[in-house]
Amino acid sequence: MYNRPYRFEFFDTASPENYTLLRPDFVILCYDITDRRSLINIQQVWRKDITRHYMIDREDVPVMLLGLKRDARVEEPGVIYPQEGYRIAQEMRCDRYAECSAVTGELISEVFEDIARTAAKTKTEAGGLTQGGCTLM
Repeated sequence: MYNRPYRFEFFDTASPENYTLLRPDFVILCYDITDRRSLINIQQVWRKDITRHYMIDREDVPVMLLGLKRDARVEEPGVIYPQEGYRIAQEMRCDRYAECSAVTGELISEVFEDIARTAAKTKTEAGGLTQGGCTLM
C-alpha cells in the first residue's frame, strides 16, 4: 500500500474557488490553538459543512483536526491545550488529531506522514469516520 507513489493536492477554502465542488479523499480542519473562536467555528460551521457537502453519498472520507501555532501556546485564558483539542476531535468523530508549528517546524513532518498514511488507508474497505474514536498523534 505504501510502496507506490501518491499525489497530494491541498486546497485552502479561503480561496475564491468553490470548495463545495471538490471531492476530497481526506479533510483537514485547522484551527489556531491560541484563538478559541477558530475552534468553535470548526465545531459549529466547518464540520457541518464538510458533512453536508462531502459525505452525503459516502462516509469513507477521514477527517483530521489539526491545531496550528503550537509554538505560540502560553498559559492564558482561551488557549486550547492538546487534551481539549483531542476531546473535541473525538466529539466531532474525527479520525485523527494533531498539532504542529510552521514557525519552529515542530511536528510538521510527523503530521504530513500521518496525513499520507491515513489517506492511503482510505482506499481500504474500512474507510474513514471510524466508530472507535480518534487517534492522537
